[in-house]
Amino acid sequence: LLPLSELHDFPNHPFKVRDDEAMQETAESIRQYGVLVPAIVRPREDGGYEIIAGHRRRHGSELAGLSAMPCIVRQMDDDTATILMVDSNIQRENILPSERAQAYKMKLEAIKRQGTRHDLTSDQLGQKLSGKTSREVIAENSNDSPTQIQRYIRLTELTPELQQMVDEKKIGMTPAVEISYLKPEEQQMLLTAIDSEQATPSLSQAQRMKKLSRDGKLNDDTMLDIMMEQKKPEGYNVVLSADKLRKYFPRSYTPQKM
Repeated sequence: LLPLSELHDFPNHPFKVRDDEAMQETAESIRQYGVLVPAIVRPREDGGYEIIAGHRRRHGSELAGLSAMPCIVRQMDDDTATILMVDSNIQRENILPSERAQAYKMKLEAIKRQGTRHDLTSDQLGQKLSGKTSREVIAENSNDSPTQIQRYIRLTELTPELQQMVDEKKIGMTPAVEISYLKPEEQQMLLTAIDSEQATPSLSQAQRMKKLSRDGKLNDDTMLDIMMEQKKPEGYNVVLSADKLRKYFPRSYTPQKM
């Protein structure tokens, strides 16, 4: 049973702890029954303990007025701790795309440091590990497919402002992946264009920006030209019966002419 004051956040913890309705329910449950599942922590060099799994339980305990909570203390290195931290949180509901992206990237880097090179941020397949690609290894403890994991990791190449727009569903995941290939200064140009046109890029617009960037032809003018295009409505069809249509045309008009 460890004092809450001795429990410290995991460095660069990608999963935000929110004071939402679910947290209020967690706090109320802790108030009534206590913390039923112990947190997993490891000793810190500077004293106290680092939380590997249990950030929400720690905050819920604070809201419930507790001063301590049950923890399992384990000795583990940084990379093992990072992988366990990601695996113990990634199954949660309501994880933002930017959180999932950062978590997968942290796990990827931990695996790389453990001695095997993997490269999910490129378009090439990761090297084999025990007969599996690196994406398959990471996908084992996730509901996401290896391809989807690669796409999430691409989101870490976006500026924070664009990541937020993905989180807020203002930009779709598929165009966001294409935009992630733009240089940082080109992404800033895109933000300016989004603001001036009050519109976000479609998949086809994002793909053209990516190609222009690759060819060295993406600038303020070409960016604005693309963003000023009228987006084609998806699946927008209107069906009118011949009787309704006829009243808008002279009687002499044939159906073909109408």
